Amino acid sequence: MSLAMASVVVDSTDTLALARFWSDLLGAPIADGATADWATVTSTPPLSFALVPDKNPGKNVLHVDLAATDPAVEVDRAVGLGAKRVADHDGWTTLADPEGNLFDIAGP
Repeated sequence: MSLAMASVVVDSTDTLALARFWSDLLGAPIADGATADWATVTSTPPLSFALVPDKNPGKNVLHVDLAATDPAVEVDRAVGLGAKRVADHDGWTTLADPEGNLFDIAGP
């Protein structure tokens, strides 16, 4: 038996807005058929957003790490798209998307 990553799923209170943010950030389109209940960005692996009535407060148990050839440029671009800079570390920056989901941008 073998398994393959089908999608990373993020709980969201506004699936379409969050899918647009990640689509713009990753430069990958939103898959046809996106609805207010479910939207998928066709990145590798796909990044899907599922509508939930309330997100659990507190620290994320999962986050996305992004690699960039020029991290400073990509951090600035992410902030311009609506991300908030959370913390700068030695080698990476932690940001939050418009719904507060954490992600990191690091160098190669």
